[in-house]
Amino acid sequence: MIYRTVIRPLLFGIDPEVSHEVALTLLGGGGAVWSRLPGPGRDSLLETTVCGIRFPSPVGLAGGFDKSARALWAWPALGFGFVEVGTVTARPQPGNPRPRVFRLPEDEALINRLGFNSPGAEAVAERLAGMRQRRYPIPLAVNIGRSRAVDNEAAPEDYASSLDRLHAFADFLVINLSSPNTPGLRHLQMRAAAVPLLDRLAARNRALGEKPLFVKVAPDLTEEELEEIVSALDGRAHGLVAANTTVRRDGLRSAARDEAGGVSGRPLRDLATQVIRILRRLTRGSIPIIGVGGIFTAEDAYEKIKAGAALVELYTGFVYGGPCTPRRIAGRLRALLARDGFQSLPQAVGVEAR
Repeated sequence: MIYRTVIRPLLFGIDPEVSHEVALTLLGGGGAVWSRLPGPGRDSLLETTVCGIRFPSPVGLAGGFDKSARALWAWPALGFGFVEVGTVTARPQPGNPRPRVFRLPEDEALINRLGFNSPGAEAVAERLAGMRQRRYPIPLAVNIGRSRAVDNEAAPEDYASSLDRLHAFADFLVINLSSPNTPGLRHLQMRAAAVPLLDRLAARNRALGEKPLFVKVAPDLTEEELEEIVSALDGRAHGLVAANTTVRRDGLRSAARDEAGGVSGRPLRDLATQVIRILRRLTRGSIPIIGVGGIFTAEDAYEKIKAGAALVELYTGFVYGGPCTPRRIAGRLRALLARDGFQSLPQAVGVEAR
């Protein structure tokens, strides 16, 4: 209630990107305190193992929130079961001109056209190396994307450069092929481009000591296009993240609705869930899916789990809901699983897609 009635109005009273920077600075500045607080406790109903990695809770922080790994010790203390940092690019880049983040309060949504603003893989690797000198209590993923100065033909080497630099510090990696804010990036989701890219990354991954690779896809793909990306994963990657922001504007009411960029939040919820359901069917449940898009409540998370998501991630729901959101969702999710007679989270995964 304090967040909704006092803190959020203050943050929402200033530019969205500035308020995000303020929040990250405050969260990152308390690292010594955060690291002493307990993370998500062990819970046999909520904990799950995906790709050999144990997750104390299925509720994670989505890529894009902590792009540069600035507030890592805050996330387990707030109750997140895992965190995805990035998107990180091989080369430092400023991203698109400001303003580039917009709130849509009537729609409980955001629009961003950040464009992979990143200090670069080297800087993020140095920060992660310092953090990894101590035990980090939850799984950590690093999301990597294509540098803007590189075209799609050179993308395999650009991604491989980031993978080489960041691989040692990640429990798993996410290959972002689906941001709408880097020109041409989404073409990398097509099989003809995805196969050579993933071949290159799979080879480097094996050489460095194989870790799970997930591919992040757009919610705006047709079923045929989703089938292409699924076929491109075969033997090259281990899972999918569904979904990134959408370029659709259906039914939006807020003043900023026509700003260029990707929409996240409530308007993405049903679209992302449908993509998860299709991917679950196309893969026959053979690879794990991380569900993201429009998760504000435990019911939203549960819907994605039943559609086929083994894990879920928050971004916009966390912005609107505040710091208690991950623990609130995890606690209520536990109650929903128990209500429906599930003895473990994996039993619920995909029950509505079978």
